[in-house]
Amino acid sequence: MLIPVVLAAALMNAAMVAASAMSTILIADDLSPALAGLPNTAGVLGTAVGAMVVGWWTARLGRAHALRTGYGVGVSGGALTVLAAVGAPVALLFLGMFLLGVGNAASLLSRYAAADVVPASRRAWAMSTVIWASTAGAAGGPFLMAPSQSFATYLGLPAVAGPFLLAMAAVFAALVASTYIRAGQPAAEPELDHHEPSAPSRRTSVVLAAGVMIVGHLVMVALMTAVPVHAHLHGDGLGVLGVMLSAHTLGMFALSPLTGWLIDRSGPRPVMLAGLALLLVAALLISQAGLAFTPALFLLGYAWNLCYLGGSAQLAGTDLESRIESSIWTVAALATAASPWLFTLGGFPVLAVISAVVAVPLLVLVARRTTPAPVCR
Repeated sequence: MLIPVVLAAALMNAAMVAASAMSTILIADDLSPALAGLPNTAGVLGTAVGAMVVGWWTARLGRAHALRTGYGVGVSGGALTVLAAVGAPVALLFLGMFLLGVGNAASLLSRYAAADVVPASRRAWAMSTVIWASTAGAAGGPFLMAPSQSFATYLGLPAVAGPFLLAMAAVFAALVASTYIRAGQPAAEPELDHHEPSAPSRRTSVVLAAGVMIVGHLVMVALMTAVPVHAHLHGDGLGVLGVMLSAHTLGMFALSPLTGWLIDRSGPRPVMLAGLALLLVAALLISQAGLAFTPALFLLGYAWNLCYLGGSAQLAGTDLESRIESSIWTVAALATAASPWLFTLGGFPVLAVISAVVAVPLLVLVARRTTPAPVCR
């Protein structure tokens, strides 16, 4: 049944949004604004490590049990963040965010559980539904932060503890929902691609799909990390920045069901190819920083969606699911750190050139493999 998978993913996303936002404020107030990004860094690293750990559990315990274990770790992380908010050592906040990241990894990998519980012809659609539902959690979580502060005050706790209580409750609800997941067995070797005759060729397709996912995420994070800096330097207020970020988020998630339908209809490789091409178009438009800037952010988001879901469809059922997810989040941490520095060197044109350098060769490789090899007679 798909509903428990989707519900757990949405709840986990709501928890991460609430905890990430409040942890930034807590560290800025208690330590220094310069250190405010450290809790989120811990969450990213927790997601990267968690992806590998959940994959290890999946291989030994089965996917459903691995997801439940990941969400359980996330609950313990939420509890630690609450303790930090009510006066415990701040180090618990970083550890708590790291453990929440493990729960987040379970949420991200749950898209493969969705693929397990539907017919093969709807596998990509099922994965896209999980991605789309995660958006609902990310959008709904912030609206509950203010009421959660009032609830914490009612309990006699510091108001700052409210969003962390919300995060802990949301992860616990995700854990409960995950008990109803009945996913498939541990990941197996790559499935046969009917267009490719040999095992090395099958493996190459899987490796290329992994590359598409990593490059798509690298380019998106590198460009989007620089957007707030660009907006600030051009005197754009938070309202304008909010429109930019909303347009990008809409592109990332809103059309996920369409992407899933396209993959189920035409296969993952044409969708990955379209994603890489759209990635280059978006980077070019962003580098011009004109009237097309905000629409280009939408295109960048949808390019990521095509790359991420297209690659996921190719990876589903292989032994690389968790490793690639871990690599994606490791790349995200590196891109986040490097992007502002590269932006100061040459703005978006430098980032666009780097995007082309990493995306064009991959696009060529994927394009060469979209035509089945001729069969010798």
